[in-house]
Amino acid sequence: MMEVLSSLAAGFAVVLTPTHLFLVFLGCMLGTLFGALPGLGPINGVAILLPICYTLGLPVESSLIMLAGIYYGAEFGGRISSILLNVPGDAGAVFTCLDGYPMAQKGLAGPALALSGVASFIGGTIAIVGLTFFAPLLASVAIFFGPAEYFVLMVFAFATITALMGSNPAKSLIGVVIGLIVGVVGVDSTTGILRFTFGEAELYDGFEFLIVIVGFFAVSEIMLMLEHHSSEDFEMPKITRIYVTIKELLYCKWTMVRSAMIGFVVGTLPGTGASIASAVSYTIAQKISDKEGTFGKGDMRGLAAPESANNACAGGALIPMLTLGVPGSGTTAVLLGALMLYNINPGPMLFVEQPLLVWGLIASMYIGNVMLLVINFPMVRLFTKILQVPYWLLVPSVIVLAFVGVYSVNMSTFALLLALILGVLGYFLRKLHYPMAPVILGFVLGQIMEDNLRRAFAMSGGETGILFQGTINAILWGLTLFILFVPMLSKMVAKRYALGQK
Repeated sequence: MMEVLSSLAAGFAVVLTPTHLFLVFLGCMLGTLFGALPGLGPINGVAILLPICYTLGLPVESSLIMLAGIYYGAEFGGRISSILLNVPGDAGAVFTCLDGYPMAQKGLAGPALALSGVASFIGGTIAIVGLTFFAPLLASVAIFFGPAEYFVLMVFAFATITALMGSNPAKSLIGVVIGLIVGVVGVDSTTGILRFTFGEAELYDGFEFLIVIVGFFAVSEIMLMLEHHSSEDFEMPKITRIYVTIKELLYCKWTMVRSAMIGFVVGTLPGTGASIASAVSYTIAQKISDKEGTFGKGDMRGLAAPESANNACAGGALIPMLTLGVPGSGTTAVLLGALMLYNINPGPMLFVEQPLLVWGLIASMYIGNVMLLVINFPMVRLFTKILQVPYWLLVPSVIVLAFVGVYSVNMSTFALLLALILGVLGYFLRKLHYPMAPVILGFVLGQIMEDNLRRAFAMSGGETGILFQGTINAILWGLTLFILFVPMLSKMVAKRYALGQK
């Protein structure tokens, strides 16, 4: 304990300089901006700013402090477009839309932004404390995950979609299949076979996440906004107070703490990320708390759960990167590349060979998390003003920002065409009441699932028994069956009980 505190104090000595404090502030501001802009997110923010940091000749600790600020700042800012425009900045913010946007439509945009800010702060704080004191323990657990365990973990993640299925499970399953199909487009990394490319060379690398998220969410949302605007019964959501009360915070307190712990643990598992953390935390919150069926209709707990989890996941994802050299998410993969760019190899020896780098990064996250809370609360009123912008200005502004994000990353007009095509598809799916969250989860997790299944079969010589071996697999299969069947059985028991009462 004393050794950890001593190392952390040395880390604060590194970050408490004018230069590093400014870089923390700059990273938090830029990260919030990248998270708030529709279609962007932490991975794009870090990827775009990394070459600039390196070109400017910033030392490795300075670059890492700023890029990490962009990372968790974007997770913090992703709630803004999700709540106000129903357009998530990345996969982790998809579940924020489910209750955040309905709250905005009810005129509670301000309280939604304030609550999500507090939930993000709590999630981030718990994750940083966990990163400080429990990194070695959690990393030692994560190291036992092989390809078979990762495949079963993906199965568990898809099982959590049952929380979103509502009265029509078939539509959610179809959404997952659509996401999986979009995810397998391109060259098969194992066999080299072209899949669903239709002879287009531009599709050999598959669909970029940015194209998919902008198409299915931004473009389809713009089309729905235009349709609603032409309708006489559409009204702009009213904005009242821009704060969250103590009573509302206490109402969500256990949801935020529980979701933060879930997000942190999921983040420590390499290759998972905020999408799984948000899905699992939202599902568990719904199973435990949704007694009145208010989740998905503007329930504050449904907003607090994914926001707390995805910020906690950002901290947890740094554990396997720093201790094992294995990225815990797409953004930490870019951060891993940043370290290697400076000829630093992450791994177990990093804490011994570069202690000031590691503990300076951890200390900067404590400061950055407080900065984000202080910065974002005064700006809540500014963010809520977005809903009051006239439609003739709001609609083209959103689509321009989204398309600029797509083009700046891909430098291709074909990418814009793909985003438009997916947007039209998303528009018709939403008109037919197909949920978008399963589509995005299918796309994000499908490739990870396929790759690990192939590795598992390669290790076992094609034997399927490897998927059921070991304690970790047994626990994950048990959780999957629990999520799939316990709600169904409880409904059957409740129905029989009700009939017996009659």
